[in-house]
Amino acid sequence: MSVQPFTAQDLFEWLVSKETFLLLDVRNDEEFGRFKVEGPYPFEMINVPYMEFIEHEEESVAKVPKGKKLRIVCAKEGSSKYVGEILVNHGHTDVAHMLVGIKDWGNLLAPVRVAAGDDYELYQFRRPGKASCSYGLLCNKEMMLFDPAKNIAAYQAFADEKGCTVTRTFETHRQADYISGSPMLQQALGTEILVPAADFQGAAFDYTPVNNNDRFNFTHGGPTVKVMHTPGHTPGSTSYLIDDKFIVAGDMIFIFSMGRPDLGGMAKAWSRMLFQTMTEKILALDDSMLVLPGHYMDWKEANQDLVFTETLGKIKEINAAIYGITDESVFYDFIQSNMRPQPEEYAKIREINAGLVQVDAEEADIMDLGKNECAASMHA
Repeated sequence: MSVQPFTAQDLFEWLVSKETFLLLDVRNDEEFGRFKVEGPYPFEMINVPYMEFIEHEEESVAKVPKGKKLRIVCAKEGSSKYVGEILVNHGHTDVAHMLVGIKDWGNLLAPVRVAAGDDYELYQFRRPGKASCSYGLLCNKEMMLFDPAKNIAAYQAFADEKGCTVTRTFETHRQADYISGSPMLQQALGTEILVPAADFQGAAFDYTPVNNNDRFNFTHGGPTVKVMHTPGHTPGSTSYLIDDKFIVAGDMIFIFSMGRPDLGGMAKAWSRMLFQTMTEKILALDDSMLVLPGHYMDWKEANQDLVFTETLGKIKEINAAIYGITDESVFYDFIQSNMRPQPEEYAKIREINAGLVQVDAEEADIMDLGKNECAASMHA
């Protein structure tokens, strides 16, 4: 009996289809506590660190119940395979380890169709390892991407499958929690990058600035993409209205909460911008507008099709404690009461996303790993 391999994609499909198995994470306590596999439905998971199997083999093996399908994950693949072999030697019969390691889960993109119009399709690329979402808008043989992650091979494979080419990438803001794929797509495909200039001044790559009320179209037909400046999470934060039905909201609107304004170290000034955007722009939108957020906090935010989207009207109900604030000082009190330290790597990621700092693939994977910390409140 040998230890079989599986991929992050396999793991995601098992979680979505409610397969029965035990996920054994053999990373150390600190790494497991910071970031772990999450799925849309409950599943069984335990953490028994790899070093415990080395130092206390019998005791560690005893912590893993027999008679279950075992799926093992670790940091870089080797440890999970090693632990799997130990468990097979102790009588476990259905054992598999994840190829590449937890970073493969961190980079996984899982596309799902949000909607289809007469001549277009709109897809959400869920990234369960980051709890983030990017978007693809397809019309004829073109695809526009919104806030792409650095796993550009996944977008390219998707485009190939659909018989189209990535022509443009739109950034809602300069991300702090994950490394953007826009510069990589530009290098690989010559893709045009469109960004809010206020967030990208001095960037070391070519870009097209977007301004409030700008409109962008496909070469032949398709929906119009309208720019709406929604500052607050950052000074340049921008949302994109698609077909007057959907709003790609970046880190402005979340299903639970909204984007925090303190990541740039100017919480009071940015909080003022966020409050003005909320009261003067977001509340003025039609309640039927479908919000496409840049992040989520929990899988319970997904709908029955496992898409993270909700009407603006429902979001205002869910977050009534936020959207009901009518005084700027009260709003800032709310922001202050929910402020928490941001991960240390966020400052460097912002520099990377302007092309000002270069890191190798391994360092990028390490920096890019872990759930986002972008919401103004952990739960509204």
